[in-house]
Amino acid sequence: MPHVRRTSNTRPISWIGYPTSSMSRLLVISGCVLALAACSDKQTGAPKPSGPPEVGVVRIEPERQVVTNELPGRTSAFLTAEIRPQVGGILQKRLFTEGAAVKAGQVLYQIDPATYSVALQSAEAALSKARATLGTAQTNAKRNAELVKIDAVSRQVYDDSQAAVVQAQSDVAVATAAVDTARINLGYTQIKSPIAGRTTTSSVTPGALVTANQTNVLTTVSQIDPLYVDFAQSSSDVLQMKNAMASGRIQSAGKGEARITIKLDDGSDYAHEGRLQFSGVNVNPNTGSITLRAVVPNPDGLLMPGMYVRALLEGGVQEKTLLAPQQAVTRDPAGNASVMLLGPENKLERRRIVTGAAIGNRWEVVSGLKSGDQILVDGSLRVKDGDKVKPVPWKPRDANKAVTGDDDSTTVPEAAAQPASAAASR
Repeated sequence: MPHVRRTSNTRPISWIGYPTSSMSRLLVISGCVLALAACSDKQTGAPKPSGPPEVGVVRIEPERQVVTNELPGRTSAFLTAEIRPQVGGILQKRLFTEGAAVKAGQVLYQIDPATYSVALQSAEAALSKARATLGTAQTNAKRNAELVKIDAVSRQVYDDSQAAVVQAQSDVAVATAAVDTARINLGYTQIKSPIAGRTTTSSVTPGALVTANQTNVLTTVSQIDPLYVDFAQSSSDVLQMKNAMASGRIQSAGKGEARITIKLDDGSDYAHEGRLQFSGVNVNPNTGSITLRAVVPNPDGLLMPGMYVRALLEGGVQEKTLLAPQQAVTRDPAGNASVMLLGPENKLERRRIVTGAAIGNRWEVVSGLKSGDQILVDGSLRVKDGDKVKPVPWKPRDANKAVTGDDDSTTVPEAAAQPASAAASR
């Protein structure tokens, strides 16, 4: 039987039966795992921030505020004259440029005056005849007055002569009035502007037949410097203002001295300030509002009648107003407002407040806070009622300054609002 040589297939136990190439890959993977574990240990072992969280607070101080109401309104001309003929006839001329400024008494149209000139001459002739008749009657009456004394004429003749004088005087008066009427009608053939202002388009051209007091307007003249601004204010707002003044919380700005600031339809501010001239005494039953009227200078002619504007009406002065930033005020589902108040030992407490009007980006605080109170503005997502905090003064956020990392506020504490160059220098 041939001899068969056996070779041993055993390997050292420490290799656990892996080939050399597999062993190399295992060593690389094990090294990576150990390295990641070491990094994780370093991160978890980093020191965590200690102490109370830093939050931005603002101190509430009383301020002097002018109470204003923003109301929609329409402009209207200070004076408006619709030009119509007062006599009929053929229009001969138009003596103005459409849209141009005209003076009071300036002739705008000329009507053919021929028939009215003849009527005046006829009236003057009738007046001359009446005056001649009056002269004769007065002479006869005077003569008869002497003759009746010596019984040369009868009393009847004397009485008739006196009555003839009175009749002649009446005829003269009638003829005089007829002359005045004819002269006035002749003057009406020149259609004049009763006021100074700007004209609109003309509805007629030379050659048109016009009639006295016709419905159709020839043109319109409007005085637009100054200009009226008519707007409406809610009666409830008026009552609130009166109650606030009666309680002394708001002082009146003075009767007839309320100032008006105009905002144009494009959102820009009008350069000239107006004054409140009229406040209605009746409430419109359909809208529940009161009509107000202001007079606004318009030297540049920027405002035109019929424009939509917004009027900021000065309603009074509040000498000591407490204002809280709007981002510091939160509301519950019922609409009740509250703030986080910084209490003793820098602990926060929830405080219910009553807000009034919105003034810019702040709320008027009617009750719930007092002068000197500090309220939380920035960092509300990191804290809750009863937490102890580290307060820092709060400033509005600037786009070029650092941020705190909070997403609950559009502002940052003053300590965090440092320029990058200043932080680098430290």
